[in-house]
Amino acid sequence: MEKAMQSAHGVGYEIYMRKHDVRMEVEFKREKEYKKGRLLVADLDSKLHSNI
Repeated sequence: MEKAMQSAHGVGYEIYMRKHDVRMEVEFKREKEYKKGRLLVADLDSKLHSNI
């Protein structure tokens, strides 16, 4: 988990757990990436179904 946190967000898990501001920044970034992914999936899904 440490390597994943470090490579994905640039902070270690211990710092993530101790510092509220770092945790909030990471969580906002995760939420933004999640929403971006959901929009991409919805767009692809609509394109697939409109070509039937």
